[in-house]
Amino acid sequence: MLRAWIIGARPKTLPAALGAVLAGGGLAWKSAEFSPGPFFAALAGALLIQVGTNFSNDYSDFVRGVDTAARLGTPRVTQSGLLSPRAVRLGAGLSFALAAGVGAYLVAVGGWPVVWIGAAAIVVGICYTGGPWPFGYHGLGDLFAFAFFGPVAVAGTCYVQMGRWPSEAILAGVGAGAIVTAILVVNNLRDRETDAAAGKRTLAVRLGRTGTCVEYTLLLVVAAAVPPVGALAGGWPAGALLASGAVLLAAPALRAVWHHEDPRALNPALAGTARAAGAYGLLFAIGCLW
Repeated sequence: MLRAWIIGARPKTLPAALGAVLAGGGLAWKSAEFSPGPFFAALAGALLIQVGTNFSNDYSDFVRGVDTAARLGTPRVTQSGLLSPRAVRLGAGLSFALAAGVGAYLVAVGGWPVVWIGAAAIVVGICYTGGPWPFGYHGLGDLFAFAFFGPVAVAGTCYVQMGRWPSEAILAGVGAGAIVTAILVVNNLRDRETDAAAGKRTLAVRLGRTGTCVEYTLLLVVAAAVPPVGALAGGWPAGALLASGAVLLAAPALRAVWHHEDPRALNPALAGTARAAGAYGLLFAIGCLW
């Protein structure tokens, strides 16, 4: 049973939640305004929202008939029968409730802006594939992933530590958001044909294979370009350039995206892109210590 819950949480995707928070912590450290309590609370909250989103997505895709025996990705716990739909829905609710509990502390630190950020993140997590108009089914998943795993997460992490919204958080968020969105792009490229058959019109379905490959490539280029831009124009320490090196971890994934013959070959590419996203935020934070 524990193994089923771990599978449902999709641990390989969790670095997506960490990168932006780590980047925000790095910026706060660089400004000598790092605060351990709010930082670690933001980290925990981001992880819980990601887990809740994963469970919500698992449940919603199953009840909408998108996840079937024809699924090409890693097993989904609802579709495979490892957990009942009711259990998965409760798991999502519990994860979001725990995130709200952590958020209560952050609200005490940062006030009402944190309420709006946290509430919006949870609503987006649910409505990605759930609710009356799941925006992930209409080609908007990439946009929301970029915003909430990028500028919103980085700026929010900075705010709860620094009490202000540094403009450089937006630039750092562009890099973090780009490489996290690349994870979703690989996922949707792999599922493009089955999603189209189920009426799920992701951006990958709309762009086609070549267009999606171009999108993935451009996102990696943007992520790699942000640290040099910040170092040249924003006064970031040279150590921040380490984050650009993290993008190299996605090189095997980039080859797979362009040259795969079987969509199942993209499963390792998805995991590799997620590792690159986690390393990106970590190396950026380490670079800000210099």
